[in-house]
Parts: sequence; structure tokens; C-alpha cells
Amino acid sequence: MKEITVQELKEKKESGHDFFLLDVREGFEYMVSNLDGEHIPLGDLQSRVDEIKNHKDSEVVVMCRSGGRSGKAVEFLEKEGFSNIYNLKGGITAWSKEIDTSIPVA
Repeated sequence: MKEITVQELKEKKESGHDFFLLDVREGFEYMVSNLDGEHIPLGDLQSRVDEIKNHKDSEVVVMCRSGGRSGKAVEFLEKEGFSNIYNLKGGITAWSKEIDTSIPVA
């Protein structure tokens, strides 16, 4: 599984790099803090995968709290034909520690 660090994600965001960010945390977590990604909880991903099929050929970064759920999402999406897909190493927890300490983690 390919991974991306929070520093690499920050560079992509700041440079205006074209990519799709998918947040697979639960709704309450997303409401506490988010990085403006598309929100589809991991438990809903299988039934809602059609909502993101148009990003199949794009670069996709999947995030969660610490990297576990997003890793499962990456594995599922790879089986669905997504190939340019990355797991955000450390998730929003790493983002909060290393990039923006004002971001709370639920």
C-alpha cells in the first residue's frame, strides 16, 4: 500500500496540486475537524463507492484519525480499480501534531 506523509499532503494542498481527498472518519469526527476532503465514513464506503468513481483515474489520498481505517479503505478501493491511491500516514492525528496544532482530534 502506498502512503503519503502529512508534510507531502501539505505541499500538495499549498501548491494547488490536483488530487482527491477522501475522509473516512465518522461524522462526529469530521465535524470536530477536517481538511476539506469528501466525507464518506468507512462503514458507508462500499454502498457509496459510486459517488467517487469519477475520481478513479485521479490521484486519491484517503485519511482517517490515525491511518488504520483509511488503510482498509485504500485496500477496498484498489479492488474497485483505483490505482493512484495513497493512505495518509498518521491521519489527522499526525496533521494536528506536525502541521497545525490548532486542529483538534476527536
